[in-house]
Amino acid sequence: MSDLAKPHIKVIGFDADDTLWLNEVHYRHAETQFCKLMEPWLTEREAKKELFRAEMETLHLYGFGAKGFNLSMITTAVRISNGQVTAETIDSIVELGLELIQQPLELLDNVEKVLDRLSDDFRLIVATKGDLLDQERKLQNSNLENYFHHIEIMSDKHEASYRKLVRHLDIKPAEFLMVGNSLKSDVIPVLDIGAEAIHIPYHIDWEHEHVADTSKILPYTTLDHFHDLIEVLYV
Repeated sequence: MSDLAKPHIKVIGFDADDTLWLNEVHYRHAETQFCKLMEPWLTEREAKKELFRAEMETLHLYGFGAKGFNLSMITTAVRISNGQVTAETIDSIVELGLELIQQPLELLDNVEKVLDRLSDDFRLIVATKGDLLDQERKLQNSNLENYFHHIEIMSDKHEASYRKLVRHLDIKPAEFLMVGNSLKSDVIPVLDIGAEAIHIPYHIDWEHEHVADTSKILPYTTLDHFHDLIEVLYV
């Protein structure tokens, strides 16, 4: 077996949505279908803008995930139609939410192969945010649970969240490496506590996760593909 390139790392944390499996593409499909339902009142661009506004207004109440997204679609429909939206349309919106929750899970390329290799030398964990039941269901359907020493489903990802996680794992921040697709959630707060991070961008990114100014971010590694982790972690 090759030597470890980062022998100081004891635990590797993985984001779930759009790091281990597909996610955002399903939300964007639901959003497109929602905008079609809103055509009597707004253009697609305007409807997307109003939906995002509703999501941000209630994010502190609903949190992340399909349920909050569904409620935001309903709120938006009522708001932009001035209460004229029909029960039939509301039912169609609810169906969009149910389809989102029940969407078959699809792993990204080489995920299981890479986890199998890394599990020989590191403690692997999932550190993700979202609705508890939804994320637990996805993990169960992924058949990846046996690779993970610990599952952490967070309401959000801030410095305090990662500090708490590192304490729970009984390691130092310098012994933790986070892998994820979001600079805002998986990289910046991790670097700020003194841990390491690897960014694997996904081609679709939710607007809430955008980082406007990247000039002051501490050094981190960016990879094109999940399987590139092997090249980074072994020499």
